Amino acid sequence: MKKSWFLLFLILSVTVHAQYSVRLVVTDIATRPSDDVYVAGNFNNWNPKDENYKLKPFGGSRKSVVIKDLAAGTYAFKFTRGGFDKVECTADGRDIEDRVLEVTADVSQEYTIKGWKDDYPERPKTYTATPQVKIIDTAFKIPQLNRTRRIWIYLPKGYATSGKNYPVLYMQDGQNLFNEKTAAFGEWGVDECLDTLQQKLSKECIVVGIDHGRDKRTTEYNPYDHPKYGIGEGKLFADFIAQTLKPFIDSKYRTRKGPENTFIAGSSMGALISFYAVLQYPSIFGAAGIFSPAFWVSPKLFDDAEKFSTSSIPRFYLYAGAKESPTMVSDTRKMADILQKKERYVLRTVINPLGQHNETYWRQEFAGFYKWLMGNN
Repeated sequence: MKKSWFLLFLILSVTVHAQYSVRLVVTDIATRPSDDVYVAGNFNNWNPKDENYKLKPFGGSRKSVVIKDLAAGTYAFKFTRGGFDKVECTADGRDIEDRVLEVTADVSQEYTIKGWKDDYPERPKTYTATPQVKIIDTAFKIPQLNRTRRIWIYLPKGYATSGKNYPVLYMQDGQNLFNEKTAAFGEWGVDECLDTLQQKLSKECIVVGIDHGRDKRTTEYNPYDHPKYGIGEGKLFADFIAQTLKPFIDSKYRTRKGPENTFIAGSSMGALISFYAVLQYPSIFGAAGIFSPAFWVSPKLFDDAEKFSTSSIPRFYLYAGAKESPTMVSDTRKMADILQKKERYVLRTVINPLGQHNETYWRQEFAGFYKWLMGNN
């Protein structure tokens, strides 16, 4: 009997931890077939020129790449020629949705690339920010990192005439929040959403958007060193928001200054640094919107959350899509379980079974987050 149970345990262990190989084959490349082609996806942090994911000749005009040791799950990806300015597109130059592959066994899949984005003249993007959105500074000083950054601000419609003080939400990836013209993959539409919601709820809020640091984004949003991505600068970046940017905003605008009125939010790596900021500054940030958090980049945050203790009442809104990375939902639930055990913490966890890792889905979820943030569940 013991032997049978042991064999069953081994079988279950192998099944749970099974790793698969996936071969992606491109059978036809519409233009520039002699150029190098790469695959970028949620399995390599969307790196558009990762030499480990470069396609190789595979008989005739075909090219392929073998991705090994993939856990079962849903993977999103696109083909590039070394950059997202050279990403695949439709035959008439329009953007395409992420390709999605469900992995449950070893598989070989064939694809056709119909066009490349750089083969088509760049279409001017529309300026979509509402009049409530202003740029505070195109080169706001980050003394902790000796860098500068563009900072945006959204002021409620009644700000100029009301004389009221307002709560403040600080958000990462400012390029993608308000303006289609500056958003590489589409905007959140925060300003349009709030223009409508604040009228319905009669609860208004200032939103401060902080641009990401482009090639510095991964390190600035990561609190800890990473063997692939480099030295983590997240602590210094969180210090910047709490010790430099917030005091500036409080001095220039009519704000409510306590943690019950100061919030922070972001997606992916931006969710990571937003979560970390609450752990570091619970007396400043009282609530956080954690959209599709990249906890797999910095698993030490699970330990930090276990040890985290505060006399305040922090609130966390955790969102994950089931069509993102294989561990997105499980990691989010793991963090939710840790926080749920704490006393006095307020927690909302949302899992979207159709959610993918992009601005379209974060935009859809923002209204629900804002209602929760303002106490309209």
